[in-house]
Formats: sequence, C-alpha cells, structure tokens
Amino acid sequence: MKKNFPFAALLLSASPYVLAQAQATAVAQTAAVQSAAADATPDDIQKVVIVSTGSRGAQRTMVDTPVPIDIIGARDLGKTGQATLDKSLQFRVPSFNTVQTPVNDATSLLDPYEIRNMGPSRVLILVNGKRKNSSALIYTQTSPGRGESGADISAIPVDAIKRIEVLRDGASAQYGSDAIAGVVNIILKDNAEGGSATVRTGMTHQSDGKMGGVSLNQGLPLGGDRGFFNYTVDVSKVNLSNRPGVVDPRGEASDFSDPANGVPVSAVLAAAQAFVKTHPDAGNINGSPATSAAKAEFNTRYDLSDTTSLYGNAAYVNKKVHSFANYRTPYWRPTDYGLLHSPQNTYVGYVPTFVGTLDDYNATGGTKFMLGDWNADVSLTYGGNKQTYAVSNSLNRDMQKDYLAHIISTPSPTSFDAGGVKFSHWVLNGDVSKQLNKDVNFYAGTELRHENYETLAGEPASYYGSGADSYAGNSDKNSFPSSRSNYGAYAGATWDISPVFLIDATGRYEKYTDFGSAFVWKTSTRYKLNEQVTLRASASTGFRAPSLAQIYTQKAQYSFVPGSGIQVSGLVNNVSSAAASLQVPKLKAEKSNNITLGLGFKPDNNTSITLDYYNIKVKDRIILSTEIKPTGDPANPLDAQLGAAGIVSASFFVNALTSRTEGLDYVASRKNIPFADGKVTLNLSGNLSLKNEREGAVNNPGLIASAGQSVLNATTEALMFTSRPKFKTIVGADWDYKQLNLSLNNTVFGPTHFRNAGMDENLEVAFKTKMVTDFAVTYALTPSTTLSFNINNMFNTAPSWHFNARNAKGQAILDSKVVDPTTGMTPYDAQTNLVTFNGRYSMVTYDGSQFSQLGRTFAASLNYRF
Repeated sequence: MKKNFPFAALLLSASPYVLAQAQATAVAQTAAVQSAAADATPDDIQKVVIVSTGSRGAQRTMVDTPVPIDIIGARDLGKTGQATLDKSLQFRVPSFNTVQTPVNDATSLLDPYEIRNMGPSRVLILVNGKRKNSSALIYTQTSPGRGESGADISAIPVDAIKRIEVLRDGASAQYGSDAIAGVVNIILKDNAEGGSATVRTGMTHQSDGKMGGVSLNQGLPLGGDRGFFNYTVDVSKVNLSNRPGVVDPRGEASDFSDPANGVPVSAVLAAAQAFVKTHPDAGNINGSPATSAAKAEFNTRYDLSDTTSLYGNAAYVNKKVHSFANYRTPYWRPTDYGLLHSPQNTYVGYVPTFVGTLDDYNATGGTKFMLGDWNADVSLTYGGNKQTYAVSNSLNRDMQKDYLAHIISTPSPTSFDAGGVKFSHWVLNGDVSKQLNKDVNFYAGTELRHENYETLAGEPASYYGSGADSYAGNSDKNSFPSSRSNYGAYAGATWDISPVFLIDATGRYEKYTDFGSAFVWKTSTRYKLNEQVTLRASASTGFRAPSLAQIYTQKAQYSFVPGSGIQVSGLVNNVSSAAASLQVPKLKAEKSNNITLGLGFKPDNNTSITLDYYNIKVKDRIILSTEIKPTGDPANPLDAQLGAAGIVSASFFVNALTSRTEGLDYVASRKNIPFADGKVTLNLSGNLSLKNEREGAVNNPGLIASAGQSVLNATTEALMFTSRPKFKTIVGADWDYKQLNLSLNNTVFGPTHFRNAGMDENLEVAFKTKMVTDFAVTYALTPSTTLSFNINNMFNTAPSWHFNARNAKGQAILDSKVVDPTTGMTPYDAQTNLVTFNGRYSMVTYDGSQFSQLGRTFAASLNYRF
C-alpha cells in the first residue's frame, strides 16, 4: 500500500509543490514501512518519512532541513496527559503557548494559542496539508489573541492524529494568508488494519474537574491493498473546576458605591461585609468550565493505479461549554425586579450562566495523478464553524424596568437565546510539479477560496436596551451575512546546487475581492559544512488578510471597569457609518518581513541539536482598539461625532501599529543512553524572546488623535507584548525498561509583565518565573493492552505575581501606609483589588499567567490495541 507524504514540501524545501509531488510519487513507500512507523527505530524511516510516528527517542526537530520543523508523534502527545491537542502542544513545542482564562464568555469555547508570541490569527492550521477553517469566534475580551480568530485545534480528536509537524517559519509564499508566524500540519492516522480503544479519566487535586472519555480508532483496508479507511470517534466530558478567591468588601465598596446618587461608600461597605460573611467568595464561580464533546473523523485513500489515487478526510465536532459570569451581589445589583428571588422570596443576588455550543466541521476530497510527465494534485475542501450562545438565570434590566413602567407589555425573561456566529469556506487547490533534471525541481499551483461569515441574531429580549445582564445578544441590526473570494497562484523551484548546497525560492500572488492584492516571496537555503553540521537560512515576505469577522463584527458587550463595575460598550464594524464618523480607515492586509538563521548539529545517530534565530516585522498590524469615549467638551469634534452617532463609547478594528518579534529557538536530544538495563532519552527545548514590542508611533485616526486619545492603551499593549513569556524551556527525560516507560518533563515559564486596566500608570504586575513538572508512567499489561497514569503539575505550582514600581511615584504607592478613611484601604490594597477584581480571582483573571491555575491534576487511561 502506498503511503501519504503530506508535509515533505516543508521538510525538504518548504514548498507546497514538493508536498504534491511526494504524495503523487509515494509508490516507493510500502505497507511494511507504514506499519513499522508506529514502533520501530526511526533513523532509516526518517530519511523517507522524516520521523517514525510515536517512536520513543525519535528526533523531534530536523537537523538538515532549510527551515526549523518540530515533529511531535502521537505517543508523545498522549504522554502529556492533557485533554486537548492545544494543551498537549503547550508542553511539547517551546514556541507554542496557550492559556485558559477563568471567565471570558465565548472565549471559554476554545482557548487562544500562538507561536512565537504572534497571536492565533498568524498561525496557519493544516489537516493533511490542506487549510483548516477558522473559528467563527473573534476574541473581544481582555485575553490572549484579543481581536483575532484561530482554527479550533482543540476540536480535533487526539486519537485520530498520527503526528504533528510544526513549521516555525513564515510560509505565506507557500500557503497564503495567516502563515506569518508558522504552520501546524496535523497528519491523520492512515493504517489500513488494526486500531485501538481508549478509556480516559482524571480530576484535579481538589477533586473537581472530573473528566471521562472514550475513543475508538480503527483502520480498514479498501480493495485488498489498494487503500485504507481509518476512522476515529471520541466522546468526553469534563466537569467544572472552581477556584474562587475571598472577596475584599473594601474594594466592593469602592467599586459599587455611588455617593452622587445616594449610595454612599459606608452603606455598600456594610452590605458587602454582611454578604461576604456568609459568601466569602461572593458567590463567584471561576476556573475551568464544564465541557462535553463528541468528535468523529476519518481519513481515506484509494489507489486506482500506480499513478492515480483518490483521497479524502472529514471531521465533525460538537462541543458544549457551561460557564458562569460574575455573581451579581445584592449591593451590586440591588434588585432583580422580582424575577430571580430565592425560594424563600429573599433577594440574595444571582449568577448568570453562559452556555456555548460549537459545531466544527471540515472535509477534503482530492486526487493525485500523472499529467504527462507532471505530478498533479487537485482537491476541494469545505469547512465551517458555528457557535451559538445562551444566557440563563439572568434578566434584561432595561426591559423589566420598562415593563414595570408600562412602557412595554412584555416582561423580561430569565433565559435568553443570545445568537451566535458562523464561518465557512470552500477551498479549491491545484498543484503540479516536475523534476526538470537531477538537480532542479519545479513546482506551481493555484488556490481559489470563498469565505462566508455571519452574525446570528439573538431573540429580541437578549438585546433590548442594554441587553441580557452579563452577555448582551446580537441584535438583528448587527446580524447579517458577508462573504468574499480570493485567488492565489504560486510557483518556485528547488535547486541542489551541489550535494551540500540547496536553495529554494517561491513567489505567490494573491487577490481578494474586498481589499486588494498582495505579492509575497520566500527563499531558503541549506549548506552542509560536513556530515555533522548544517547551516540554514530563510528570508521571506508575508501577509495576513483582515478576517471577515474583523471587518464586519458589530455588537454591544460587557466589560468590568475599575471603579464603575460592569458597563456596556459598543463595537462598531470597520465599514459602518459610525466608524467613518470617527475617521477610521478601511482595513488593509498586514505585511511581514521574516528572517531565520539556523544551525543544525548531529555528531552521531543518537544526538541532535538545532539553534534558530528569527526576526519578524509586522506592518499595519490589526488590533481591536481600546474604547474611545467623549472628552466631556461638547465643542470637541470627537464628542460631536460620538453624539451624532449615538455612541456612548466605541471600539473598532484598525491597522494600528508595527511590531517586531525577535528570538531564539533551541532543541537538543540525546537518545539510547544505557541506564539500569534500559535506555534513557533526554530532551531540551526552549524559546528565548529577545524582542517583542511595538516599533514607532501608534497609527491613530486623526479625529481620535486630536482629542488626545489613542486606539492602543497600556493594557492592550501589555497584553500583546510584555504579557507573553520572556522564555520557555522544556527539560524532559524518558526511561524505557522492558514493558515500563517513565517520563518526566519540566516546563519553565519565564517572567511576564502586565498593566491592568485602571491600575496606576506608575505600576506594573510582574509574574515570577515558575516551573511546572509533569510525570507519566506507562506500563504494557499485555502486548496489546497499555495502562498510563499522569500527574501534571505534580508540585501544585500556581502563578504568582508582585507589583513592580516603574518609577519613584510607583514606589511611593507601594511604600505608603496611609489608610483611606472612606474605604479603609492603603494604596497598595486598592491596586491589588484592581488585579483580582477585589479578590474574586484567587490568582488572576488573565494578566500574564502562562499555565493553568487549576493546580495538580491526575489522569489515567487504558488503551487496548487490536
């Protein structure tokens, strides 16, 4: 049986054509090689397949390729004990980061991730070499990836994956938009026989977050040895984990009092003290939401002849997440208008719930064949992501007030359909290639893509007035479909100038129907000084098209404003009259310049070392602006425009800045070390950020600049740059002894800094360097049955932070012992409450922490292979 070779382009020359060629000419790879790939020693197979999937001690990062690539086998992913693919990659790829945020509404459906601190929208996700659809969700809260979207890789069942190939280099010339920071290619299992059934369970050290899951993977032959059909089904459920903190009534009094309207600090302080006495956490529920998921995926290929084959894959995922908003205490929301009283008919406040439902689906069908002397690959991909949101145990306060005032005839419900979002795309690919002579390989291809994005309206009660309390629904006026098409064509060649010197060059032209065109290029080279040392380098330009969500999203949203509690603000879309009145220009594509320099060293077959330097400049970087508010001067042109547009405050998407990201990636591996009648593999990998910052001034629209405001504030800038880890290092050891494997991994997260909203400008929050230790033991009970047990974060490490004074004024705040006679707080107390929302969050919301706040977790699985 022939074997797919899906990422060979990147592995050999970082060009998509070689991908098509390698797939079309895979006749040299036999079924014996395929079956051996699961467990055999990898050295011989790596020469053809690059890495033997799942083999222990396999070299993860390729030494002699022109660009840096990580190879993560299925078994290595499984040994992390993480429930989802994104969390597994967090502890295996040094440049890959993701973090779970405690309370962020729709963000809880899928956590943002990034490579090299560049955000989720600059990482292209492929499945078997084909573009995966983006998520419909755009992150609008203060969380990583704010203002961006990314593909939902957590939706992919881990048991369907053969390996992950991570290209840590810009690849827009090969794949088009979104590949500025790199590419993650997910290779699906392709065995034509056998399979496995896995049962998983786990919980946190506080006995919450209990999880369970069952998965089945099986390969079936097609037409004897002419093809395969491999499928995976997976169902799982994770219960709620709750990590609330003890609330400080003094901070509550400061935030929720309103002396000007007859609500003095003293009254709120007394009410808060009484409530917190019986509800120390003020009823808050935050941590990790309850999640249930059902996933199905298949991968198939059928060989019509030695030169022609049909292939396809498809996946469907349904996920439901149940989380909670901040508890509405009786001094925060003094009445529920009689709708949410307790059974004893006393008002104790209420906690709105948020339920998000996600459907993610994708399918690819194609054929590889010979077109004369040319290798050809033609495929069609369809994919989509739909999310719907529901709010319960809440009310629309404006609606209920108007009902009681007899302005309207319908009371507010307590549950709401808040609408949702939907994205889909069609992608048609055609690739050809030809070996012109023994040294030159030519490749070319084209891509046609059509995208659709739609905001789905909620029921009228969800957006009436200020909307449902905690999450306002999408209004019918802000809900509409949008679409666009784009055409791309690329061509390039790989030239072996000599047996030791290779050069590859690619150019790509891309045209979009909604904003224009782009031309980008890439060249990469590799020079082997000798059999042990390889030098490599690449230079490229890239682009990222503004997403449809960034262009057309418009809605009302809730956010916590220190000193004012929860307020509603508006997000106006980039093509609206409101944005035009603020002189906000239409969005254009981000453009990048990438440089990578690398060194590979392989002194023997058991040792490999790579070191890669990268420098990425992104111009016209798109951000979600901070809220623009009236200045208070009716004569100011900004106030006049906001008033005319009926906007109290507004945010929007804008090409606002130029960023520079610079750093080092390093990976070292030593395998087959004899120890106690077994063998040990040692791995060291890491990322060091040398620079991650804004270059030059912020590009503010003229009307906003003249009013002394900016689209980028200290909080948003810190979220993009200084809240990302200065470094991350993974140190691991595997020991194989007969049927036993022990794995110990230590992940060190470097320091981060943040500037919280409302916090004194002379201070910053500094997160300390922390190490998370994971331990796994795997034992083969029988040749076909394996039991695994994981302790993640075994020393119960939690994020911790302290204040840094940015100057003498900041130090004076930290040193001050002066007590505010109204609230009873020192300046230090007041600043601390800003970071933790008066202690609601026992650690942090999202302020620069880079790993889970759930503490120690336990996981176990039983795998049966047949």
